[in-house]
Amino acid sequence: MTTLARTLAEFATGTPASGIPAAAIERAKMSLASTIASAAMGHDIDSARIVRGLELEEGGAGQATAWFHGTRLPLTRAVRVNAVASDAAASDDSDLRSIAHIGTIVSTTAIALGEHMGAPGRDLLAAMVLGYEVAGRIDESLTPGRMQRGFHGSVSTVFGAAVTAGRLLGLDAGRMAHAIALAATSIGGMAVAADTSCAREYHAGNAAMAGVQAALAARQGFQADLAILETPRGFLSAMNGQAMDDIARGLGEDWDIVTDMAIKLMPGAHPFHATAEAAADAASAGDVSPDDIERVTISAAVQWTNFKGEPHPRNLVDAAHSLVYFVAASIVDREFGWDAMTLAKMTDPVIARVQDKIVFDPSPAPLPDRFPHRHGGSVAILLKDGREFSSTCVSPRGSGPRGACWDDIDAKYRRLVPMAGLRPEQVEASLALLHGFEEQADAGALTRTLTREAPRA
Repeated sequence: MTTLARTLAEFATGTPASGIPAAAIERAKMSLASTIASAAMGHDIDSARIVRGLELEEGGAGQATAWFHGTRLPLTRAVRVNAVASDAAASDDSDLRSIAHIGTIVSTTAIALGEHMGAPGRDLLAAMVLGYEVAGRIDESLTPGRMQRGFHGSVSTVFGAAVTAGRLLGLDAGRMAHAIALAATSIGGMAVAADTSCAREYHAGNAAMAGVQAALAARQGFQADLAILETPRGFLSAMNGQAMDDIARGLGEDWDIVTDMAIKLMPGAHPFHATAEAAADAASAGDVSPDDIERVTISAAVQWTNFKGEPHPRNLVDAAHSLVYFVAASIVDREFGWDAMTLAKMTDPVIARVQDKIVFDPSPAPLPDRFPHRHGGSVAILLKDGREFSSTCVSPRGSGPRGACWDDIDAKYRRLVPMAGLRPEQVEASLALLHGFEEQADAGALTRTLTREAPRA
């Protein structure tokens, strides 16, 4: 009997890089750039500094680089440090179906393994695409089941790390199947903790670390139960999986990194980005002055979940999870900018007054499927003189349905990467490498451009 782990492993090991379409390779490059930019923004956030400090203190074999700091750490520890930094800023990527940050995990894993092994850029990009595909398909089955059981997306992103690392380590299908099976039993993470604290980035670091460890163990011959995904009381059962037959159906016909990955072009929880765009568009259409607003009504797919936060946030975690704050700031500023996670912006009195005028549609449109995070939202602004301006955005910029373009990615990269202390010439050199990464003979060339002159913990 062929198990699901074996089927996925055969696909991940048997698909040649030449069999992956150019659009998927291009999205993988964009994911790398986005992840590095987000890590630069998150590099000095307390949670990222704490984890980096712990790993630097323990040290170990110098196999891969902690970005921006420059110190080399063991593979599993380097991916942990870099994944935590990227996820801490809530500015990386998000899967439209489930809001899992698969891109951060496959990107940090690929760069670390590629640097350690001296692998060419095209091999890294192919490994990322395949890692994203396996993780995305598994998590699609878990949506919304795992969230209903209380589990965070890290329980699926770990497969992205395992497959990406396994591919770069050259695992055969048998060993890759065991890496996938080990990943299935390697990590837990509570969704409520991720929504209310810095546990979110802790989960990301653990997913990257555990996935790489699973691939390394499998390479050495460590074996697990290959039926663990589908067996009764196994992974999918425990996580309340649905449509399990779809996980392996049509492998290679399309690619999740193209259809479902969304690059964040604003900070914070991705389910709010489309609604924030709608708010900015409505405000711009009416040239709305905040003082003229009578009421703002939100009708968003995310209302069908418990994931919309509270108004008047006072820290990054609360701001990243407050739909009311997203909408108010977008109306006032006509965008939700990269500075929206600063205390100065959170305490802006004009934005605060608009937040107090926001209500939710008591009868939002029914969802067409079980994926609330990919269906956007609408905002209607009623003015005191009776005029009303409204807008709807189903898919935000940078998402699969809207498409991603390098102009947006470049702007994000140039805005955020200097926050890690890199010089302008380093920013431009690393960005140029990313644009042509499939032609790079040695992936380590990238990490050498991401080290600032004066390392600090």
